[in-house]
Amino acid sequence: MTNTILRLPVVLREPGRSRSAHYLDIQQGLFTKPVAIGARAVGWPAVEVTTLNAARIAGKSDAEIRELVKQLEAERKTAPSWRNRHD
Repeated sequence: MTNTILRLPVVLREPGRSRSAHYLDIQQGLFTKPVAIGARAVGWPAVEVTTLNAARIAGKSDAEIRELVKQLEAERKTAPSWRNRHD
């Protein structure tokens, strides 16, 4: 399984949204929060971007999307770390 992290330009290009609309979606719980990938860099797991775009395409309601966002962010906390897989 590949754990690709997408930077903002790619994330915005997928659904065709503006930067301000994207960050508004995050504030409203309609998109996952970014993950830190450096001191001054963030990104989003590709699987989350794909999942949220698919939910929009499927016509899910904002309430359903919010629940999906909560689920995706909760899964981040339970994802196995590299150390756990190789010890």
